[in-house]
Amino acid sequence: MADAEREVVIEEVVEDDGPSQIYPQVPQGFAEIPEGKRFAAEALGTFILVIGGVGTAVLAGERVGALGVALAFGLTLMFLVYAIGPISGCHVNPAVTLGQLLMGRLPTSRAIGYWISQVVGGLLAGLVLFAVAKNLPTYDRRIDGLGANGWGPHSPSAQTGPLGEVVVQNGYGMAAMIIIEVMLTALLVFVVLASTDQISDAPLAGLSIGVTLAVIHLIAIPVDGTSVNPARSLAVAWYQNGAPGQVWAFIVFPLIGGVLGALVYAMIFGRGTRETLPA
Repeated sequence: MADAEREVVIEEVVEDDGPSQIYPQVPQGFAEIPEGKRFAAEALGTFILVIGGVGTAVLAGERVGALGVALAFGLTLMFLVYAIGPISGCHVNPAVTLGQLLMGRLPTSRAIGYWISQVVGGLLAGLVLFAVAKNLPTYDRRIDGLGANGWGPHSPSAQTGPLGEVVVQNGYGMAAMIIIEVMLTALLVFVVLASTDQISDAPLAGLSIGVTLAVIHLIAIPVDGTSVNPARSLAVAWYQNGAPGQVWAFIVFPLIGGVLGALVYAMIFGRGTRETLPA
């Protein structure tokens, strides 16, 4: 398409202020995809994200280290963006869905469906991961856990005794956890919204979002294991001692971060509730 023709198309769409406004980056046919397929894609995507990321931490963490775990999360999210993005937008994270909702990129009813699907997909992944982990004879749920998030005695930086059961020195505290979860979730949601904005290079969105999640994990793994995703935290909290009592924080603060990320995006890009490429 010639530049002049492209400019005409963009101007015609941008000048339409109706509630169903779709910018040129939105894949053709996206609006006609049945809600059930969208929800299934979100459940499947969240399942794969937990298996790919948390699974690496639990099953191969000692071999690949923090860098390997961070890359596992980032690469998994990257290929999911390209795989299920055309179906659901590949949120696979309640905080991302909240940010999209605040920007008017999806209706409330769909957001609720996404949240339910993400939690269900994550819980199923946690169940499968636990079934795999416990088949290792040396695996001890009380000591090894299942990659749950936590602070204080449950922080990855906490020091334990020789048997690994008694914490002799707490790791990062609650204040560090709050700062990390709010700040880094805001970063993730901002990058998702910015990378899928009408002025961005949409085909590169998966790469930028995946790399962002990998960097986030490199920063936060020593602090609290890195959540920035309530569905990821809910998926495995029930298999680790002490984690259920702290999981509320990894729901609340990532969601706050999601709101903050959406506000920063709106301020910098000057967007209100206009719809761009769902992500």
